[in-house]
Amino acid sequence: MASMNEKDYYAILEIDEKATSDEIRRAFQKKARKLHPDVNKEPDAEERFKEVSEAYAVLSDADKRRRYDAMRSGMPFAGGYPGGQSAGGYGGSPFDGFPFGGSWSTRETRSRSYYPHAGADIVYQLDLDADLAKSGTKRGVTFQRFVTCDVCHGSGSVEHSEASTCPTCNGAGRMRVDLGGMGLFGIGYFEVTCPECEGTGKVVSDPCSSCGGSGRVLSGSEVVVEIPADSHDGDEIRIEGMGNAGTNGRESGDFVCRVGVSEERLSTSQQGGFRMVGMGLPLVAIGLLFAGLMTTVIGGVLAGIGLAAIMREGLRSNTRWWQEAFQAVGSGLVSGVLIGVLLVAMLMNPLFFPAAFFLAILFIPAFMSRRR
Repeated sequence: MASMNEKDYYAILEIDEKATSDEIRRAFQKKARKLHPDVNKEPDAEERFKEVSEAYAVLSDADKRRRYDAMRSGMPFAGGYPGGQSAGGYGGSPFDGFPFGGSWSTRETRSRSYYPHAGADIVYQLDLDADLAKSGTKRGVTFQRFVTCDVCHGSGSVEHSEASTCPTCNGAGRMRVDLGGMGLFGIGYFEVTCPECEGTGKVVSDPCSSCGGSGRVLSGSEVVVEIPADSHDGDEIRIEGMGNAGTNGRESGDFVCRVGVSEERLSTSQQGGFRMVGMGLPLVAIGLLFAGLMTTVIGGVLAGIGLAAIMREGLRSNTRWWQEAFQAVGSGLVSGVLIGVLLVAMLMNPLFFPAAFFLAILFIPAFMSRRR
């Protein structure tokens, strides 16, 4: 959710910044009638309705409007910070190509909401050939991560040790938009998440000018990862505390280097091929014993297609590669046995056909998802 100062509530309601209370109310009524989920069935109608409700909740209240206008103009207690948020942390990818030894930093994008949470791990994929994985190696990695702010020492506030109650929602984390008397579908109140504290109910009293109140800043970092000898595909080397710093004084995550060895890994087509072989073999056996020629042919065709997919990229002598291959065959065997049993049951008693058809509908999508 965008913070209070990141949204232009006047533009959302399509009104002038000097609009009167009556003009704000009429603009909200007009938009709310069009966007209410009971009337507007577009996928984003509810989210847009919440947005105009949030805008009305702020602009229709004189005190909240003054605070919002002050935030937009950059006056004290404003929380306007450049940048953006992304999944796994605030502010973008942690691997955006810094030169080794380079330095750069920016403060985090967020409102002044007080939201202490632990920093996320940073996962880095390091691909090696089989010889390097066997002998071991060292690699220097340069990456971006959030580090503890040196100015406020991670608290987010320079002078105050504790967070304050959010003045916009009085600590509730939500705001009630009074729709009574507007004739809007009989609704009395509508609740929206407070845009200033972002639902936490607390705000940083005096946001640090360096980090914007989050207690951390984005910076370039370096780490030397030591890959031990006899490493394998999927092994992880964890360096504690070198992930993203937490917000408002919470602990940092770890830097996790994930080893990739392509020689030990089945390709997607080979994995699917081994599963098809595993599925075809029991069908051939069940067809020969019980179900007849058709089941035998189907099983043989599946096994043949699977073998072709495997051989197209060639077999490997790596032990880990064969372990993955046997696991894929085992997964296919389970599927093949299930299909074969259903076929036999259906041939022996046609009354089993509806149940077999239903189980097939459940089974086929699951099998296809495992192939992907």
